[in-house]
Formats: sequence, C-alpha cells, structure tokens
Amino acid sequence: MTTTPTAPATTQARLSIPQGAALSIGAVLGTGVITLPAIAAGIAGPASLVAWAALVVLSIPLASTFAAMGARFPDSGGVSTYVRRAFGPRASAAVGWCFYFAVPVGAPPASLMAGHYVSDAVGGGRTVAVAVAASLIVGVALMNAAGLRLSGRVQLGLTAVLATLMLVTIVAALPRASWDNLQPFAPHGWGAVGSAAALLVWGFAGWEAVASLAGDYRRPARDVPRATAIALVVVGTLYLALAATSLMVLGPATGSSEAPLSDLLAAGVGGEVRVVTAVVAVLLTVGAMNAYYAGGSRLGAALARDGALPAYLAVGAGKGGVPRRSLALIAGQSVLWLVASEVLHLGLTPLMLLATGCFTLVYVLGTAAAVRLLERGSRAWWTAVVALVSVLGLLVMNGWHVLWALGVAAAAVGYQVWHDRRRVVAGCVHGYDEADLGAGPDRDAGRDRGAAGDVLLGA
Repeated sequence: MTTTPTAPATTQARLSIPQGAALSIGAVLGTGVITLPAIAAGIAGPASLVAWAALVVLSIPLASTFAAMGARFPDSGGVSTYVRRAFGPRASAAVGWCFYFAVPVGAPPASLMAGHYVSDAVGGGRTVAVAVAASLIVGVALMNAAGLRLSGRVQLGLTAVLATLMLVTIVAALPRASWDNLQPFAPHGWGAVGSAAALLVWGFAGWEAVASLAGDYRRPARDVPRATAIALVVVGTLYLALAATSLMVLGPATGSSEAPLSDLLAAGVGGEVRVVTAVVAVLLTVGAMNAYYAGGSRLGAALARDGALPAYLAVGAGKGGVPRRSLALIAGQSVLWLVASEVLHLGLTPLMLLATGCFTLVYVLGTAAAVRLLERGSRAWWTAVVALVSVLGLLVMNGWHVLWALGVAAAAVGYQVWHDRRRVVAGCVHGYDEADLGAGPDRDAGRDRGAAGDVLLGA
C-alpha cells in the first residue's frame, strides 16, 4: 500500500512543481517496496526485473493520462469525478467501492510486511509477525477513532526516510553484486513475469493522486506534467535499482527473504542494522495504514451520505467529524481477512492480488473515462488509449483474483439501482415526484465528487 500525503491546506493554490513532485512520489512510493522485490523474485526469479521495468514503462502513459485529466479538469475528486463525468454516478460509486473495500483487504499484508521485519530483528517467527500485524491494525484503527492523525508533512517525511533508506541500501550493497546471480534468468518460465507484474501494481498504485492534486497547482496545465515527469523518473529509478540490486546481491535467496531490505543492508553494511530497518518498516506502515484508514473511513461515510452505501455508515461524514462506524467496518474486515489468511495459510500474495485487482479496475475505469472525455485524436487521447489497453492487460494478468474486484463493482452498481428504486417507490407512496426526491442530474452532480479524492490523498 502506498502512503498518500495531502497537499498543503490553503485558500489559494500554491503548490510548486518540486512540492507536487514530492507529493506524487509519496503517493506512489509505498511500504510495499520493503517486501515486493522478494515476492516478485519468488514468482518469476531474475525475470521479475522485466515485470518491474514493464510497470515503470506502464506508469508513463498512466501517470501522463491522469496528469492530462488533472490539467484539464482540476478537481479534488480526481478519478471519481472523471468517471462520473464520463459514465454517470453508478460507475463513480463503483470506483468508491473498489477503494473502500480494497483497504481492509490490503491492511493484513501491509501490516504483515512490517511484522516480518520485526520478527527478523527480534526473533519469534510467524507468531511475532502476526502479533505485530494485529497490533498495527487495531492500533491504527483506535488512533483514527480517537481523531488522531498524522499530518501530510509527517507522512511525506516518512516517505523521504524510505527513499533515503533505499538509496543507502543500494549504494552500500552494490559492491557485492554479481551478474552470476541473474542466472537462470527465467527459472519459472516467462508466463511468471505476467503474474509478478499483476502483483507489482501494489507498489505502483497512487498515480491517480496526480489528478486529485491538480487543483492545488499554480498553473495546472504547465506544472502537473512537469511534476509528474520528475516523479516518474525518481520512482522508476529507485524501484528498478532496488530490485536489481536485491537479485544481484542476494541471488536465489531473494525469493525466500521475508525482510529483503534488512538482508540487503546487512550484506552491504554489516552490524545490527536489522533493528533499524524494522523500526523504519513499522513507522512507514503506521503512516500508510493511517492514511488509508483515515481516507477510507471518510470515503465510506461520504458514500453512505450520498446513498451509495447504507445510511448507517454516514455518521461522521461532515467536516471535522470522525466516521467511527465506517472505520469500525474497515477495521473489522481487516481483522477477519488477517484471521482468514492465517487459518487458510494464504500468505501475502493472494490478499495483495485481491487489493491490486481493485486498484487495477479503478485504473481501467479512470483511463476509459479519459478516452471518452479527452479530445479524440489528440496526443493526450492516444496516451489514454495506450494506458487503457495496458491496464486491461494487467487486469487479465490478475487472474481469478479479479473476480473480487468485478464483484465489488457489480455490488456497487446493484446497490445503487436498488437504492434509487427504493427512493422512487417511497416517493410514490408519499406522493413525491422525482424533483422532490432530488433524483436525476441535480442530485447526482455532487455524488462522490470529493469522496474518492479524500482516500486518494489520505485526507
């Protein structure tokens, strides 16, 4: 999962290109990188580098598309707003549901990643890792229930710590790299590269935040593309360098490592560095989970307020409110997914694929909206077409796990249809007409306008 810091709160747009680039990097460079190189290597071996490179290349049209949309339609609602413009409120509700129900699925693997780093440092194996994971889920939920949140600056600082740790680790370990560790290059066949790529979406989710930040720039049409380009170069370089260094230094052991960043840093520096990486991993995970729990709970309350979820969850949707019911649903589901993972011995990969399936479906809807809204035949339109085809390919590579995302989207549309029909029936019984009920374009115009944007920005 990615840490998604907020833009500076201000009455006037004042986001500079360096600030925007930093926020975009923070939105994409998430805690998954502390474990993803090992998981991808376990799936595809050294050929996982091809998957990393493919995701970096895919990020170019994807980020460019959201940057183009943000420059043309600056709005804090981001991808949800564009989908609503292109396909209506039901599709927009599907986007909201995908984000909302991806949070509790993604929380267990995110917290377990930190748990593995702690158990690697202090011992205790799986028991300690699961205990840490459960503590993080409950602890972050209680923080949010009490109204405690990490500021955007703190989250951005945590991302800077991660980037610095990655850079130090790469530089320290690189002298021990060997080309021989890249052989055999594709031990599990080339088909495994697609499976690895579907999983790596976890580490690249966040480009949609580029669009949500567009309204905060001084000159969106000029500044958004430039900030996005800087973020693409930084994120792509760090990810590829870390993945390649891990494989070339740790060799076949990369795929079986539960704390690859610790192993890599220990190989390059030596000494008691595992405690340091464990502390960093826990802090980063708290920051990321805090952002997603805070944004996810607000998203759920906003969706409920607008009729896209049961009204019971709408409590706390107002400005300054704490949506404890929505938060409780997220936390409860997170615990259930963690328990299911342990009872069924699922490991990290299945839950990560369920979450990335939801993110990928959001990208499909977002890029499809761009294809519909951008000027046909323009450079931006063709870029959106390339992005749409690419994310459709990723959706297919997600395999049967994509059924979860499709089911969530279908449930969102089904609930919306049921809710609208219920309102119409209630209106007929009480003698109201459509206008009295607020049905139609006027009611739908504001639905989810800022809700999905909140979770994208970790608001």
